[in-house]
Amino acid sequence: MKKLVLTGAAGRLGSYLREPLSKMADELVSSDIVPDLGRLYARETYQRADLASYADIDALLKGADMVVHFGAYGDEAPFETLLGPNFIGAYNVWEAAYQNQVRRVVYASSIHAVGMHLKTDFIGTDAPHRPDTFYGLAKCFAEDLASLYWDKRGVEAVCLRILSCAQVNNTRALGTWLSYPDLVHLVARALDTPVTGFSVVYGVSNNDRAPVDNARASFLGYRPKDNAEVFAADILAAASVLDGKDPGNLCHGGPFASVALGHSGVASMNIVNDAKKL
Repeated sequence: MKKLVLTGAAGRLGSYLREPLSKMADELVSSDIVPDLGRLYARETYQRADLASYADIDALLKGADMVVHFGAYGDEAPFETLLGPNFIGAYNVWEAAYQNQVRRVVYASSIHAVGMHLKTDFIGTDAPHRPDTFYGLAKCFAEDLASLYWDKRGVEAVCLRILSCAQVNNTRALGTWLSYPDLVHLVARALDTPVTGFSVVYGVSNNDRAPVDNARASFLGYRPKDNAEVFAADILAAASVLDGKDPGNLCHGGPFASVALGHSGVASMNIVNDAKKL
């Protein structure tokens, strides 16, 4: 590739993607709404852009071959808060991709698009949308947008339904963990697979307790190596008895399945901000 674009580059997951993506193209253009990213990798440049501004995104994607779209408001919030970055932002990315002849969008979707399905159902990538929050609804919207733009305008898309890409510090994560190396591997396969059309794949490591099925996405060549079972003994020894009637324990969305609409799901998740430093 000559030019690859990464949105959400200032985020925690973006911090782990910047270096490997900078090696996959002649130029990596990283983007976010922060004033700057500080030090940049070789072949990486920074372009500030607001996802809610079509003009910003159109300028960002000029000359791009592919875009890795990780930018968003990353929690449940009132619909009005999510409307600009998550809903309108998704439209702007796909419309600008089409107008600029970008071949493929690799999108950071989420388990929250199907978060109200029961964990015991072992859902596949063809599971119908069942969002757990407005945040999950935005992921459904973007996935449907991706499908529409493939069917009607020929823009390829790989939607990565990420489960929980963070340190393992709770029982849910024993099944949902996506390690940072496996995240990088997943994004790389989404970029270098020759033909994808519109595809969905779960972002989850090779966990013994993984609650989702990636069989239909095997053509991508995503073969995760890490397994959260190495943390199981310590996590289970420290865990209290879970309420078997709480949707947060029953459903794929975890805490997002039990919070009231518009209220933070992240607040109770104890996510460690271990962003990569350059």
